[in-house]
Amino acid sequence: MNEVILDHRNINCEEVRKTDADRLSCEGVLPLKGRVEPWMQSACNSGALHQWVQRYGSPLNVVHSEPLQRNIRQFSDVAGSRQLDFQVFFARKANKCATFVDAANQMGAGIDTASEIELRQALQCGVPSHRIICTAAIKSTQLLRLCVDSQVTIAIDNADEFLALKTLAADKQMQANIALRLSGFQHANAKLESRFGFDVNEVMPFVFKHLSNAADDHLRIQGLHFHLDRYSAGQRVSAIQETLKVIQGLRNVGHCPSFIDIGGGIPMSYLESENQWEDFWREHRRALLDQRTPITYRNHSLGLNVVHGEIFGQAHCYPFFQRLVGADWLAQILDSDCAGQTIAEAINGYKLQLRCEPGRSLLDGCGMTIARVEFRKQTPQGDWLIGLSMNGTQCRTSSDDFMVDPLLVRSPETLEKSNGVTDNSLEGYLVGASCTESDLLIQRKLRFSGNLHPGDLIVFPNTAGYFMHFLESRTHLFPLARNIVLPREANEPPRLDAIDAE
Repeated sequence: MNEVILDHRNINCEEVRKTDADRLSCEGVLPLKGRVEPWMQSACNSGALHQWVQRYGSPLNVVHSEPLQRNIRQFSDVAGSRQLDFQVFFARKANKCATFVDAANQMGAGIDTASEIELRQALQCGVPSHRIICTAAIKSTQLLRLCVDSQVTIAIDNADEFLALKTLAADKQMQANIALRLSGFQHANAKLESRFGFDVNEVMPFVFKHLSNAADDHLRIQGLHFHLDRYSAGQRVSAIQETLKVIQGLRNVGHCPSFIDIGGGIPMSYLESENQWEDFWREHRRALLDQRTPITYRNHSLGLNVVHGEIFGQAHCYPFFQRLVGADWLAQILDSDCAGQTIAEAINGYKLQLRCEPGRSLLDGCGMTIARVEFRKQTPQGDWLIGLSMNGTQCRTSSDDFMVDPLLVRSPETLEKSNGVTDNSLEGYLVGASCTESDLLIQRKLRFSGNLHPGDLIVFPNTAGYFMHFLESRTHLFPLARNIVLPREANEPPRLDAIDAE
């Protein structure tokens, strides 16, 4: 089989029109049209996808690192325009492909690691230890030892972790670099609760008790760290303001923290249209109230609750459409007020480096997941079930659904058989390979406009951030999806990522 060489750098208008046509051949009954990168458009129109799936299996993850480097530049430009000392860290937990570690390292970005293996791989990829942070929720003695030996900064979450590290560093007669993780900030007259970190009101008494000597040879407070749930810019402003007060308190007793790390949670938007997003939720609520036909499988609520004819609760889904995202979101934070100056000016006044650890927003545009259609069957209710060679863990985060319309790439055999004649449209659901009633790949009902047959491919766009790997499982001993990397040069074939290379 001759390898298709994909030129993903040159996209013409005809390719875009073809992709748009295929997008229309697979869309939600209530459409949610996704943002698709030019390289994805090129791949879908090249004929390469079928060869890749034949060679590497289904499902298949395809990744490309150029968008990650573009996203890093955008964040850095926002900070640079405000004269901030700034360091972005790629959160490895968002995607396990080593190509993103290499690409971030080439840009001078850091790596946020959340396990011993992630840390070892970052070091093996040549990332300097001063550009690695360990934020693991659970840190074994072995992981702490590796951090000390490699001089990687550790985000310390609790007293037991702190004391275990202090004992370990003393036994090794080495210095451990730490960032105290804070939580419990006040915002809008309420306390921001979190399972992570020291309460911001208790951290200084803890330091007085356990690290009163700022010249301690074994633990050095390099900075302060926090990570807030959800995506509120206003909450980050409040957290930064309180964190600066702790910075001053530490300096007053001789410590020399040099950075504030605001963690991740930087939002991104998957969809093109706010109207489509709002229309979907309006009609979904109507369906839950039996005011229209369901638009999800068996009227799945997506986290909402109906009680006595009223809807309560919040959708259990990522906000797939958001208006303030990425670098613009960061800019709003930096320009917010902080006691008569901007947040950026306040951080500069303390001579601090600002750090953040995006995962999803750095991976915006970096990957797609492909699966082969294996069967079609019609239910007694008239809906079609489209069986794909994948399971629900292979394109899922903690959200109840993947709220982006997939693309349909027809096989050469389907195109040859159709000869320009389309079958009738069909409506139904994508189902997975796990032997459970609940293995729906997308809960939303989709509409297919003709010529959907076994061997065709379904493409889930923009899945690099969390969707590919965060919950993947080898249920039934299915193999994990393999990951191929598009090269930066157009005359080179794709290659397996280092995590899959034999």
